[in-house]
Amino acid sequence: MNHGQSSHEEEHDSEGNSIAAWTAVVIMLVAFAVGTVAFMFNVPVVVWASLGLLIVGLIVGQILKRLGYGVGGHRYVPKAHN
Repeated sequence: MNHGQSSHEEEHDSEGNSIAAWTAVVIMLVAFAVGTVAFMFNVPVVVWASLGLLIVGLIVGQILKRLGYGVGGHRYVPKAHN
């Protein structure tokens, strides 16, 4: 019994909700915020460093996904829905 949810909704219920995804997003949000403030204050070194941090966020997300922390990975534990 699917309680009113279609099978498509059930398949994508936890899409992106993993340690790998959240870690990558947090790193990239910090990089974007720091880069934006540095751009406003005309500090090009920090702007370029934040671009580097943005790329690091992408790489960290991919590494964690390959280590099994992404959705469907062997270390992924889905959250229980109430």
